[in-house]
Amino acid sequence: MKILVVDDHPLIVEALHHVLKGLAADVEVLDARNASEGRAQLEAHPDLDLLLLDLGLPRVDGFTLLADIRETFPAVPVVVLSGTDSREDVLRAIEAGAMGFIPKSSSNHVMVNALRIVLTGTPYIPLEALPRSDSADYADGTREPLSDHRLPSARELGLTDRQAQVLALMLQGKPNKLICRELNLAEGTVKIHVAAILRALNVANRTQAVIEASRLGLEAPGLLDPGTKT
Repeated sequence: MKILVVDDHPLIVEALHHVLKGLAADVEVLDARNASEGRAQLEAHPDLDLLLLDLGLPRVDGFTLLADIRETFPAVPVVVLSGTDSREDVLRAIEAGAMGFIPKSSSNHVMVNALRIVLTGTPYIPLEALPRSDSADYADGTREPLSDHRLPSARELGLTDRQAQVLALMLQGKPNKLICRELNLAEGTVKIHVAAILRALNVANRTQAVIEASRLGLEAPGLLDPGTKT
């Protein structure tokens, strides 16, 4: 497993090296201190499994680099690490295509669990981005619901199997063009499916769809079914 950390704080980078070793025995951690070094590492290592991105980079801010990465390297999942945990920043990062947002104040336990979630292909949405009424259903920042109520399936929400596939790729932060390529669909067809997903989840845009799907416990691995045709 190969992970790139883009952060200009040496102590943070050093700490992350230790934390990331908890993910797997074979973790290789690369680092970059600014946007240009980050791009160079991406070019040199196209087989990256994950990129951890600080928002407070020098010269080029993290949001600008995130947009660039999602455009140029759309297959690389990006998790934002930030000293802030404001809802505005969380939503902005998810809207820009990040698969997760982890405040730097998070414990090592929460951070490792969050990254494990992302590595399964499912986004990690912190409590700060969820409606306050839902926050009580989660313990220590993980995604383990404390209540016993059964979460709905994609089919029970009115999604077809193909729409569930599209939603799974949306959860992975992939744009319509990449969804078209992976599912061998026309862009117009993907747009129709996205519109149907927004209606089913009762949301207005893709960012809200990702957050609502996360709240409902819909995960990308369970949504994807390569044998489905619609």
